[in-house]
Amino acid sequence: MYGLVHRALQTFAQDTYGDALWRAAVAKAGLDVVEFEAMLTYSDEMFDAVLDSLSDQLSRDRALVLEDLGSYLVTHPNTNVVRRLLRFGGFSFVDFVLSLDDLQDRTKLAFPDLHLPRLEVEPHLDGAFGIWVFSEREGFGAVLQGVLRAMADDYGALVMLELRHATRYDRSFEHLTVELFETDFAAGRSFDLSMGHAAK
Repeated sequence: MYGLVHRALQTFAQDTYGDALWRAAVAKAGLDVVEFEAMLTYSDEMFDAVLDSLSDQLSRDRALVLEDLGSYLVTHPNTNVVRRLLRFGGFSFVDFVLSLDDLQDRTKLAFPDLHLPRLEVEPHLDGAFGIWVFSEREGFGAVLQGVLRAMADDYGALVMLELRHATRYDRSFEHLTVELFETDFAAGRSFDLSMGHAAK
């Protein structure tokens, strides 16, 4: 697994809960590495071990930790590059959701070695959306749920999200339902595509 993913989990834990808790989680996981390097490659097992340990330290289900990680990637000042990458998906929350079909390709432009799962967005007649997460690994759906929740706030939209498993191509995949109640529920965060920076 690309080290950028491990590094994201590390900075999320340190920025949100402090370095001491992160180090305790790493120690409990039995890892020799405390600082992950974004450009290196680490095993999936290392990520799972430290995620499970971090979940135990926080007394939270790992899916909730991953959802919080997704929100962190959008909202924290240290990860503003992720927010900018996502906001290029469109001028409204609906545009953004529809652009998720292309997220894999857009991400490769910025991070060529980062392999995100393929997403497939299905618009529903009632204004809702279904998002399929085609991944061999469990967990990206929870991260995406956190990203969507934070991006809805970013755009000022009111949504309800539901993550479950559903069958597609005779296999079980993570599936997100996005119900959009109001596109202009609140003032979103300002964002300027032309100036090359996001207003804080």
